[in-house]
Amino acid sequence: MFKKNSLLALTLFGLVSACGGPGENADIPEAAPAGETMKNIGGYVVHFSAQSTDQLSPEIARAYNIVRSKNRAMLNVSVIREEDNQSVEAEVSVKTVNLTGQLKNVSMRKVPDQQAIYYIGETPVANRETLIFDITVKPDGADTASEVRFKRQFYTD
Repeated sequence: MFKKNSLLALTLFGLVSACGGPGENADIPEAAPAGETMKNIGGYVVHFSAQSTDQLSPEIARAYNIVRSKNRAMLNVSVIREEDNQSVEAEVSVKTVNLTGQLKNVSMRKVPDQQAIYYIGETPVANRETLIFDITVKPDGADTASEVRFKRQFYTD
């Protein structure tokens, strides 16, 4: 339960902390709204987020074997069955490209927890690089796979 809550809290922290605040350096661009972080795919809800791995605590990074770096992005995906609000296993694959069309390798791996199942993957990122994540999800027991697409910009400086 601790790992689940910690990973979720750190993901949310990463999304919120990227927003900046008043009085900060004028050279730093204002953050765009985070956009959607979940999608209903018919009986299931896919939760997804991406953040730089330097926003994870050393303890969480160590527990999940994640390299902490401002130049690495982490994608986190989980699938919840709507009828009982339970985390379920799924086939999860990702195709990621930047705005110039360069393919970014993101190999997803399952991270089971006592209360939830997460799928995480990492990829290098450059300053101000925007990544488009195309996630294919097929929950166990589902007949077909569903697609989720979102994009995030990363700042490493």
